Amino acid sequence: MFDEEKTINEILKGNLGAFQHIVKQYQNLVYSILNRLLTNDEDMEDVGQEVFIKVYDQLKNFKRESKLSTWIAKITYNIAVNYIKKNSRYHFNSIDDDSDFQFSSETPESKLIGKEFDVYINRLISELPLQYRTVITLYHMDEFSIQEIQNITKFPEGTVKGYLFRARKLLKEKLEKDGYP
Repeated sequence: MFDEEKTINEILKGNLGAFQHIVKQYQNLVYSILNRLLTNDEDMEDVGQEVFIKVYDQLKNFKRESKLSTWIAKITYNIAVNYIKKNSRYHFNSIDDDSDFQFSSETPESKLIGKEFDVYINRLISELPLQYRTVITLYHMDEFSIQEIQNITKFPEGTVKGYLFRARKLLKEKLEKDGYP
């Protein structure tokens, strides 16, 4: 069983080997978030390494006011957003109106040949605007609360709820359009 408190104290005492426990415990969380925000595997690997370097460097500043997982997710989100802003192939834009947003025009049949439904859902999520994709992933995939998502993203609570509502609505509309109940 992972003892977060003991591991943090060991790292702060200078036990570098104890940091591997942090990496092992939270690498799935970090890569789950990065997988939703970035599209390139090399970018995910680079940003993931940067996340864990920052976690190690900043662990002494962890105030333990939130769960360690929330703190690491916040670092992951911030580094990924900064990376997206620096790279022109990613677009991070403000979303005030999603009326012009559309999923790709591929049919479910072409997407689902030989694939499972969850692969299709993941594809739809990946097509959502970045803010929606982030919030729906943190809430449903990584199981963070609204307040934890607010801490991670710095979006106001109402914005988090609004993005979550709109993301679900867009997914539901696309699924209904494609013939799913």
